[in-house]
This record gives sequence, structure tokens and C-alpha cells, in this order.
Amino acid sequence: MLFNSIDFAIFLPIVFTLYWLVTNKNHHLQNFLIATASLVFYGWWDWRFLFLLSISAIVDYVLAIQIDKSNSSVKRKIFLTLSIATNLGILFFFKYFNFFIESFFTAFHFFGYTFSPFSLRIILPVGISFYIFKTLSYTIDVSRLKLKPTRNIIDYFAFLSFFPQILAGPIDRAANLLPQFNSKRIFSYHVAVDGLKQILWGLFKKLVIADNCARIVNNIFENSATYPGSTLVIGALLFTVQIYTDFSGYSDIAIGTTRLFGFESMRNFAYPYFSRNIVEFWRRWHISLTSWFTDYVFSPLSIKLRNMGKTGTGAALFFTFLLCGLWHGANLTFIVWGALNAMYFIPFLFLKRKKNVATFFTKSSSLPSFKEALQITITFSLTVFAWIFFRAESLGQAMEYISKIFSHSIITRPDFPGMHKAIILLFFILVFFIIEWLGREHQYAISDLGIKWYKPLRWAMYYLIIVTIFWFAGSEQQFIYFQF
Repeated sequence: MLFNSIDFAIFLPIVFTLYWLVTNKNHHLQNFLIATASLVFYGWWDWRFLFLLSISAIVDYVLAIQIDKSNSSVKRKIFLTLSIATNLGILFFFKYFNFFIESFFTAFHFFGYTFSPFSLRIILPVGISFYIFKTLSYTIDVSRLKLKPTRNIIDYFAFLSFFPQILAGPIDRAANLLPQFNSKRIFSYHVAVDGLKQILWGLFKKLVIADNCARIVNNIFENSATYPGSTLVIGALLFTVQIYTDFSGYSDIAIGTTRLFGFESMRNFAYPYFSRNIVEFWRRWHISLTSWFTDYVFSPLSIKLRNMGKTGTGAALFFTFLLCGLWHGANLTFIVWGALNAMYFIPFLFLKRKKNVATFFTKSSSLPSFKEALQITITFSLTVFAWIFFRAESLGQAMEYISKIFSHSIITRPDFPGMHKAIILLFFILVFFIIEWLGREHQYAISDLGIKWYKPLRWAMYYLIIVTIFWFAGSEQQFIYFQF
């Protein structure tokens, strides 16, 4: 069930009405409704996916309680290891089994040995990377004594399968979200309206910007061998816009939906393309995943390698980025993308003014200074280059794509089907980034846009966004991060 589908447009109001009008007097009933609705929502894709979700939920529900009850550190480690092994075992088999088998046979073939490779027809369950990381953070935090486990399995199912988040996050930690399931929620008209505004902005990002970019990007990348370097630059730039508006659009819809039900989810994007350096970019891009890898991979590993000084920190960082790339998919292109971002990032470890490098900008000036504009442009360019590996089907295609960009064909006139329609898309992209810049100090760009305007004028703006969505929406495209 897609957020941008008729099915969801019917599903959401029904669940919302039952939640606030039928079960509103008992938060346990509300949790049961959410758990049930979430299983329906997730099972809508393929009912077989529910078995894997249930295994992860039951295993970690039981093991977290056992971890909490154990007085022995050895037993706690055993139970935690079982949780990690079970969840990563599921993730490895369904997402990476064929990749590693094929890589294994390729390695032997390189040394002159020939084997007949085999693979299994494995269906990748949608959202598996997200809910596996979500449940792993729960047992790890319980083992670290940062969280008490819940004794109510319905609450845990509701937390893990919460339908706005299960397909592509945010990867909300149990420490943040689970206590909200354990307390009574009170309907707030202001919060609900704000949630609807965030959903509206998310739909604009996805349907008007991302889906229209997708049509052009898919054509250029699928036929990259036939296009000049100038056209390939446009393809890379539009994919950079597409992946941001697609994923942050999803996140806005997900976060706005959680607010409709009285929950507060963590922020997932903070205007990353306005970053002045790559450190800042990664503090603003896919924040829930970045913080997950920081807390559960980078920090523990860097502590173990602290005797090596900054070299150990650099090694921990590089390994973390490789895992981050691999998390996105079983393809060498993602690993190279992760390694490339690590190489962008590592030099900042050796800068003396570390704190200034890593902070968000919160300047209220209408325009960036020349220095900031240059920093933003350089960071954006490095990001565009890395996204080429992310989007390419293979390393070979990525290298060929890049070589054509740096060839003499870069100075030719761009040409691709539907180029005249791309002018309209460019207009929307420019308007979008202007609005994002003006609203960069808020949780989402139109949060305070027009808040002081005359009420009819403000509502006219919302209706204009709705009309724009219906009039200029591209053909329905699945959210990019559903494949991860």
C-alpha cells in the first residue's frame, strides 16, 4: 500500500476515525488497533512478509525480557547475541545471500577456477532493513540498560510494525517511540493540522518533483551509452533532486501521519543540500540511519580502536560507511558509494576546528555569504558525483557514465525526449528550493509559511499546492527506498 495510492487515501481516514472516536478512551485498545491496522497495511504487499515480521517481533520481545531479568553479564551477552544473530541472519539471507554467492564464484573464477554458480529465487520483503534495525536497537538498548523492556506484546507489535514507518522509516528508537505507546494520547487539533500540512508538503515533493524527475532520470541512465556528457550531467543532477524529494517526501508523509495519531517521530531530513561540508551533510541526510550507525557501529568500534588514535577513528569511520553502503543493497555500486563518502568525510577528522565543522547552520540571513555559497556548491557537487554510483546498475556503467561526463561531449547541447517538459519541471524545482531555503530553520519547509498571512490567502496557498499536485503529478512511481 503506497502513501500516494487510492488504497491509502481510503485506509488512513478509516483508521484515524476508529482511533479517535471508537478506541480513544483506552490507549491499550488504540495500540491494538494500530497493531492490527499496521499488519493489514504491511500484509497488503504480500501476506507472507508478516511471518518474518512476527518472528523478529516475538524473538526480540522475549529476549529483551530475558536480558533485563538476567543478573549475569554472560547470559545478557548470550541473549543479545541471539537477537543480533536472528535478525541479521534473516536480513542476510533475504537481502544478501545471492550477492555473496555470486561474489564467491566470481572470486574463484578470477583465479582460474570455474564453478557453476547458483542462486535462489528470493523475494526481498519490503521494509525489512528498516524494521530489523528498529528491533535491533531495542534489544541493544535494553542490554545497555538504557531502556526497560515492555511486557505487553501488543505494544511491541504496534511499535515495530507502526504503519507510517515500517516501509522506509524513520528508524525511530524504542527509547523515543515505545514510551509513547505506553501512555494515553490526547487529540490535538493544532498538531493534527500541522501533521496534515507536513503530509501535503511530502506529497508535493514526491508527486510533483520526484516522480517527474524519475521519468527523465530513468531514461537517461537506462540509455546512458547513447547520450552526450551534457545530458548525463542533467541526469545526475535530476537524480540528486529525485532521491532527496522522494525519500524526504516519504519521511514527511510518515512523520505527518504519526502526528495524526498523537505520536512524535524523530526528524529524518534537515535540508541536506544546503550543507557547507560533508560532515554537515551526513548530520542532515537520513538522520535516523546515520545516528543508528553512529551509536551502534561507529562509536563502539572507535572505542575499541582508540589506542590507534585518529587512524583508528578513521578506520572505524571507513568501515561504518562501507556497512552503510551495503545496507542500501547487495551491489558493489553501493559499497563504492559508501567508500567515496568515507573518503570525503575522513579529512575532517584531522581538522583542528572540529566543532565548527560539524555544526548545523542556523543563520537567519536571507542569503548565504560568498564563502557559504562556495562551500554549499562544492559539497553539493561532491554529493552529485557520489550519487552516480548509487543510481548506476553496475560499476561498469558508473565508470562509463563518469568518463563521458569528463569527455569533450560535455560541451555539446543536451538532448533527450521530453526536454520541453523539463523546463516546467525546472521551474518547480527552483520554487521548491526557494521555499526550502526560506523555511530551513523549521522542521519542514512550509511549517510557518504564510502563518501570519490573512487566513483566506493562507488557505489559497494550500489549495494551490493541492491543485498543483493533481495537475502536474508525474506517473505513479514506487518510493525509491522501498527497495532497501
